[in-house]
This record gives sequence, structure tokens and C-alpha cells, in this order.
Amino acid sequence: MPKSSHFNESPPTPGKFKMEKSSYAHRLRSRSSIGKIVLWSLLALGLILLVFMRSQSLRQPGFNPTGHYFSSSYKWGGSSWEKQVRSSAKVGSRNGMTVLVTGAAGFVGIHASSALKRRGDGVVGLDNFNNYYDPSLKRARQALLEKAGVFIVEGDINDEALLRKLFELVPFTHVMHLAAQAGVRYAMENPSSYVHSNIAGFVSLLEVCKSVNPQPSIVWASSSSVYGLNSKVPFSEKDRTDQPASLYAATKKAGEEIAHTYNHIYGLSLTGLRFFTVYGPWGRPDMAYFFFTRDILKGKAIPIFEGANHGTVARDFTFIDDIVRGCLASLDTSEKSTGSGGKKKGPAQLRVYNLGNTSPVPVGDLVSILERLLKVKANRKIMTLPRNGDVQFTHANISLAHKELGYMPTTDLQTGLKKFVSWYLRFYASGKKSGS
Repeated sequence: MPKSSHFNESPPTPGKFKMEKSSYAHRLRSRSSIGKIVLWSLLALGLILLVFMRSQSLRQPGFNPTGHYFSSSYKWGGSSWEKQVRSSAKVGSRNGMTVLVTGAAGFVGIHASSALKRRGDGVVGLDNFNNYYDPSLKRARQALLEKAGVFIVEGDINDEALLRKLFELVPFTHVMHLAAQAGVRYAMENPSSYVHSNIAGFVSLLEVCKSVNPQPSIVWASSSSVYGLNSKVPFSEKDRTDQPASLYAATKKAGEEIAHTYNHIYGLSLTGLRFFTVYGPWGRPDMAYFFFTRDILKGKAIPIFEGANHGTVARDFTFIDDIVRGCLASLDTSEKSTGSGGKKKGPAQLRVYNLGNTSPVPVGDLVSILERLLKVKANRKIMTLPRNGDVQFTHANISLAHKELGYMPTTDLQTGLKKFVSWYLRFYASGKKSGS
């Protein structure tokens, strides 16, 4: 992965994309009370499911409610395992931090872990290697991190015994919580997996973090999906987020409310990052840019969605290197938690930031760029945007992140996709994976 460049001194000109006006968008403003009722109903349902699944897991050893088929009996512990954890956590720089990265074998996880390790921080990863998408890609990422000296513990964030053991071995100063059930559409197939990972898993992690001494500072991945049916652009952290368009969005919004609670009661320092359509090398196969590339090369039809009245569907595509710089800046500016022994001693830091590119690009333009890079004409199939949780557009206002984190994206979509395509062709060379 290329080295990150320095932040620029001034923010870029915001994108000029504007959503088509519609009577539906105007009607949204009159539905504030309904939106709030729906949101809190979803939160209540999530908590009920959380209690139910926890009780079931206690009754059935090895039971996993997510529907994913991965090992439910992770093997951890022992002197050799503890040695690997401690070795991976060793700090290599004078002012380095020790960071537990959950979801380390994921897309953002591998890049964030690598960047932290390169600059001298101690890093220990945690991942359950589920099969939401090809586990072999996660294993390839794991191999890359192992070469860099980062050990990934195989386990689930709902395993509080494992989490407590890790904190017993290493007094982590920070947690980069990236583990989550991703994807908007998959929530219609397996809703319980979102509650299990994004709500129950987050609570399990916070329960452990609140009780250890010293408490770590926590930076975690929220999502731009929390803006849901919000029609005001660009999306600002001050905008309403009580109209989720998908269960995934609802669980991420629930995470923000849960973070507020643990900050208020236990003094945990928490920073939520609302990622906007992250893309790049080692990405997720369920993302459009990834499977568009695959299907264009195979000659398969590419679905190009459009909104009502042929409205443009656009995304604020953000390159992985820019996202990682935002993640590291969030860690570097995070304040210490103020609790001790599970009790709050004083006010603690609570932040939320948008991390986007500020320039939405129509999905059709994304396909055009891929056509040029792959030198293959895409078989485009125009379709109406389905009501499956996807929204018509995303557009980040990053002024707060720029002001407080120095966050400044520097990679346009053409440049970023060129790097992705180069990696993709190498990794899947001649139909055989050969990542580097």
C-alpha cells in the first residue's frame, strides 16, 4: 500500500451533485415523529433479540445466531498463543500506542493495522473469519499482516472471556473497533447477524472496556448509512439520523446511541466514524466497484440503478488510504477515558465524524472508468433502484473532520480505481489468486 501523503492546508471544493427534487422528499419532513417511533422500535427489538440470543447461546454451546458457517469453537490460550499476542503488541516507537483492532482481517482492518504497525504502534488483531464473503480473501489479508508482524486472534467479539484475556495480557491504550456485519441488502436475508455483530458485539466490547483499568480510548466504525432518508445534502454530523432505510443503518445508529450511553455512564472515550463508500485494493467483493470489475471481465450484465423519474444514483466514493488517515488521526486526537473500575470519574470525550470524499459520482460514471481501465465494454442493464435498503445518493460534509482531525481526502475516483484494478488483476491473475 502506498504511503500516506501529508494533509493539505485547505479543504477541496465540495461536489456539485444535487438530488432531483420530488414530492416524496418533501413529505419526509412531516414524518419526524413516525421516524423516531420506527427508530426506537428497532432499538427495542434489537435489545430483545440481544437478550434472546445471549440466553440461547448459553443453553447451546457453540451455537451461533448469525447464520454464518465458521468455527464456533475458536481455540485460544496457552503459552505459545500468549507469546504471539504479546509480541504483536510490542511498541516500536517512542510514543507508540498499543491498539486492539477488531475486524483486522477485513478491508479497512488490514489497511489500518498495517499503517499502525508501520509507524511503530503495537497492534493485535481480532477476527472471526466468517463467510459473509470469500474467507480465502480474509486469509490472504491475514498472511500479509503476519509478514508485517501483526498477529490476528481468531475469535468473536461476543466472547467476553476472550476479550478479557486479551486485556489481561496487554494493557491496550486504544481500540480500533472495525468488526461488524456489513452490507445493506444482506440484512433482508439474515437480520439476526446484524444484531449479533453490530449491537451485541459492540456491547460485549464496551462491557469489557468499561471494566479494565486503565480504560482504553475507542474509535469505532459507524456508517454514512445512518443518514438514511435524509434529503439534505451534503450530509452533516448535525443532520437528523432517525430515518434509517435499512436494518444495517438502524444497527449502526443504535451503535451511536449505545456509545453515548457508555460514555455518559462509564466515562469511556468514544469516537464514531461515518465511512462513505470505501473502495480500494483488498476491498470487499460485495461492493459494486468490486463485482462490477469481476462481471465486466466475465462479460456479464452490470446492473445500473436509477431513482424515480430516471433520477441519478450517486455515491461519495472514498479511497481506502484517505479513510485510514482519518482513522489514525482519530486515534491520535482521542483523549483518555475517565472511568476506573467501571465507574466514571469525570466528563469523557464523545465524537462523531464524517469520513468521505465530498464529491459524489454517478454509478454510471464509475462503470465508464472501469471500462477504460479494463479495456472492456460493459454490458449495462438499467434498472429501477429496489426498495431493499439502498438510498439514491450519499454526499459527505467533512468540514468538522477537516477542522478537528486535519482530515483531507486526496484521491479522486479515477486514481483510486486505477490502483484497485491493478491489485485485482494481480490478485486474481490467470484465475489463480496471487496477492502481494
